Amino acid sequence: MTTYDTELLMRAVAITGTRSTGHRSLDEYEALFANYIGPFADGARFFIGGAKGIDSLALLWLAGNTTAAITVVVPGTAVQQPAEARQAIARTRERVKEVIELGAQELGSPAYHARNRWMVDRAQMTIGFPHHSDESSGTWQTLTYTAEAGKPRLIVPV
Repeated sequence: MTTYDTELLMRAVAITGTRSTGHRSLDEYEALFANYIGPFADGARFFIGGAKGIDSLALLWLAGNTTAAITVVVPGTAVQQPAEARQAIARTRERVKEVIELGAQELGSPAYHARNRWMVDRAQMTIGFPHHSDESSGTWQTLTYTAEAGKPRLIVPV
């Protein structure tokens, strides 16, 4: 079996979530990730957006607590990401399998939605960490796109 064959058999999981995370402690997020990401981590590949908030926190948790393959996906380039996200990527670089830069010219909602669809299209399921029930948020749009694609989604309100 080749590496390519092995990767085709891996469970692929997209992670999406709020950028607003200051309302909970880091310990609370670590417990949430252990309970809701941890059970899927063994032998999995995770697609994580390179943004601040849940993306950066989940990236740091996965890199420090699992052996899962990690792919960070950014809408433009990694350099364009917020400082918090760039720092998380730099701190976990030896654990990140790849950083996918989708090359969007403008970093607006369309670019972020395209990034999220890219991740969902390559994943078998999505784990979402929304902060509010506002279905116009990027997190909810990603979760809705997952459902429309007929893929499972795990929703963990934060």
